[in-house]
Amino acid sequence: MNEHISMRVNSARLAGMKGKTVRLPCKVLRLSDDTAIVEASDGGQVEIQRKNVDVTATYVEVIGSVIDASTIKALATLPLDSEGELGMVFNRLYYLARFHSSNIDMQLVNDVIELTFEPRFDKLFPRYKETV
Repeated sequence: MNEHISMRVNSARLAGMKGKTVRLPCKVLRLSDDTAIVEASDGGQVEIQRKNVDVTATYVEVIGSVIDASTIKALATLPLDSEGELGMVFNRLYYLARFHSSNIDMQLVNDVIELTFEPRFDKLFPRYKETV
């Protein structure tokens, strides 16, 4: 089952995920031709290598492979700004995090990400076996 997991992470968790596929909820700060600089839910900045991957919203979830502690090679992005993209159990958090605002409460998102790494929630949030 590990080969199909893409855990949600913040910037602090990237160092332990090199080579793994992850999901990074983030706010887009800057775009250039093939890269983007984003702010992760914990406030850290991450470079996204996004060749042939569109970034079409202010808040996105980047799905990609971790290159190093501050870089992800994007496979896809999901816009988090629009109602149409908000489904599934975890994504309801994004709806709650922006209930009274057009901005997402990234601290709330970060709190949930950190909870997914706690062993007491292993049955709810599958994770890579070697991740602690």
